[in-house]
Amino acid sequence: MRRRGLTVRVRITFGVAVVFALALAVASAFLATRQREALTGDVETTIRLRAADLVAALDGGSLPASIAIPFEDAAFVQIVDRSGKVVRSSPNIEGELAVTDFRPAEPPPAARTLHDLPIGDEPFRVVAESATSGGASFTVYVGGSLKPVDDAVTNLAVALAIGSPALLAVVLALTWVAVGRALRPVERMRVEVDGITESALHRRVPQPPGDDEIGRLAATMNTMLARLEDAATRNRHFLADASHELRSPLAGIRSQLEVDLAHSDGADWQTTERDVLDETLHMQRLVDDLLTIAALDEPTTPAPRDVLDIDEVVLAEVRRLRTRGKVTVDARHVTAAQTIGDAAALGRAIRNLLDNAERHAAGTVTVSVTDNGEQIQVIVSDDGPGVAPADRNRIFERFARADRSRTRDGGGRGLGLAIARDIAAAHGGTLALEDAAPGATFVLRLPRDDSSGHNPQRP
Repeated sequence: MRRRGLTVRVRITFGVAVVFALALAVASAFLATRQREALTGDVETTIRLRAADLVAALDGGSLPASIAIPFEDAAFVQIVDRSGKVVRSSPNIEGELAVTDFRPAEPPPAARTLHDLPIGDEPFRVVAESATSGGASFTVYVGGSLKPVDDAVTNLAVALAIGSPALLAVVLALTWVAVGRALRPVERMRVEVDGITESALHRRVPQPPGDDEIGRLAATMNTMLARLEDAATRNRHFLADASHELRSPLAGIRSQLEVDLAHSDGADWQTTERDVLDETLHMQRLVDDLLTIAALDEPTTPAPRDVLDIDEVVLAEVRRLRTRGKVTVDARHVTAAQTIGDAAALGRAIRNLLDNAERHAAGTVTVSVTDNGEQIQVIVSDDGPGVAPADRNRIFERFARADRSRTRDGGGRGLGLAIARDIAAAHGGTLALEDAAPGATFVLRLPRDDSSGHNPQRP
């Protein structure tokens, strides 16, 4: 079985735990360091003042007979001559050698932290300051214990060690609850989407209030579901219409054959054969249209991109229409123009437009090709009854007809304009129905070939 990974809630909480723990560790170390520096500074300030008092006394007279240190102070004093001999010291370090040999290089007193002094095991902060008395030079050493500093820093470290995990636990609990509340709408969306099937595309995910990331995600998912529902509805209608269009000629063929077989003595087999052939040709054209639509709907289908003379493609279809002799075709305004695309596909689109115009024209179909410097326009017009405003968008739908009462022969299969628009879109162009009176005018716009030249007008 596939192992489930950690949930987003767990990953976020774990990430917060790691980051917050590192931040607490850094903050604790910084706080302890700063406290030690501050307390050590306080000790050093105290011993510097005491050293300054002794230096002032030495500079004003002779060596003091004794040096008193308060009992409660963990401190010491030594006065050392130039040779390093201790000449005076506080009672708590009486009889000991000089605690250190460092001396101030300049008038400001020097300070160091010393360990393992005779006065005790704790570290001391020691200040050394130069003094002169009776013409002799001395060094005054004053030390202050750092044990209170260590104790204070230790207490702070213990407090941080106890408080940091508790604070981390509180932060993690709040993070767990907050992330759970934030992801609750996502879980509701997941449950809703999990229950949406092909037969329940009308359902929508709950959209939380607000315009945050989750709200926008829910809105996007609902928009996607609406598109899927619309596509599924159109596909069902398309399949139903295609089935109906194929069933009708099959039913006609079967009916004619059954009647002729039941009354074979009076059957006109030649007429039946012609009718069956017509119905078969109709089905073949319908299947060809369906295959064309399937190819246009396939996103991976490569589209050839060759430079072609669109005027030649148009004139070839015009000659085919004139051969049938049903309408008069005016192609005087077909001018030279080049585009990039598939000649066979564009020829199919133009043929569908001309067949549609022929089917609805009263007597004349007008065709023009123009190059306005930005795009190519192929305009096909007829002098028929035109298209009602309510049908202007619907006529481009598959199996749509402006007049549903027409027969298949009179009204077409309802795929020509849909195929033409899909071909135009596949070539980066558009197909639109524009206002015209009388009749209908379809304008096919295609990108022009920038390297094309302008040839003379063709008749």
